[in-house]
Amino acid sequence: MAQPVTAKADVDKLRTNEKKWTRALIATGWSAFPNIIIEKQQALGLDALDMNIIIHLVQYWWLPENLPHPSVETIAKAIGVTPRTIQKRITALEAHGLLGREERRHTPNGSMTNKYRFDGLIDAARPFALEKAAEMKRAAQERSDRLRRKKPKLVVDNEK
Repeated sequence: MAQPVTAKADVDKLRTNEKKWTRALIATGWSAFPNIIIEKQQALGLDALDMNIIIHLVQYWWLPENLPHPSVETIAKAIGVTPRTIQKRITALEAHGLLGREERRHTPNGSMTNKYRFDGLIDAARPFALEKAAEMKRAAQERSDRLRRKKPKLVVDNEK
């Protein structure tokens, strides 16, 4: 039975990533992250610690409807800072509208870790992505036009 096209494409991407990073590294998990956020981190107002926190959160975001919810302590330990530093930076990211936090303090089982949303970061990065996509399309068109101009025109003289 044939695999769906998307499943085959996903397998091909995984194999490409294995070629780049090795099977051993990919076997432990990998995350998809938009390049535009990396490229425009300064324009988005993100410093190195903010990026590290965001990337750490992203590794827990496997499905759109299942928001990441690692503990502050887990993030702090992985990054090598204090939990209070993580709390302050997450509060600042939230204040700038780049990160959303859903507190889960009052549950039948007591306090649970917060859930985090990236809606603000996505909205802030979208104009940069649209601008870059337009630039890429324009560059591809210019490349295509340039290649067409370079092709010699074959002139056939049928009157000989």
